[in-house]
Amino acid sequence: MNKDIENKGDIEVLINSFYDLVKKDDTIGYIFKEIIGEDWSHHLPVMYDFWNMVLFSKPGYAGNPTKKHVELDKKTPLTKAHFDRWLSLWNETVDRLYTGELADLAKNRASLMANLISMKVTPVP
Repeated sequence: MNKDIENKGDIEVLINSFYDLVKKDDTIGYIFKEIIGEDWSHHLPVMYDFWNMVLFSKPGYAGNPTKKHVELDKKTPLTKAHFDRWLSLWNETVDRLYTGELADLAKNRASLMANLISMKVTPVP
């Protein structure tokens, strides 16, 4: 049985593993390649800080994920399928690495964020 997410080091493992899948994914990988390119040295630490804030209420993240995705949608239109795939890869990664209350919280918060951001960028059918 896997352990739960316990600290920022665990978050870094989660984020790195998740984005390894994202980079190779046929549905959403191209979006990250277009926006981030090959140099992930800025994006990954931002994601470590974001999830450290989300899961452990630690300071360090000062961005606005909704605004970032609205801006991204103007460059590369985002669809429900993109958010669904992102969430599927996230949950798969969490489940492969961790089990417990914070792992469940990570999946729950990701689902809430995906739904919120998706509503902001995708038109209602």
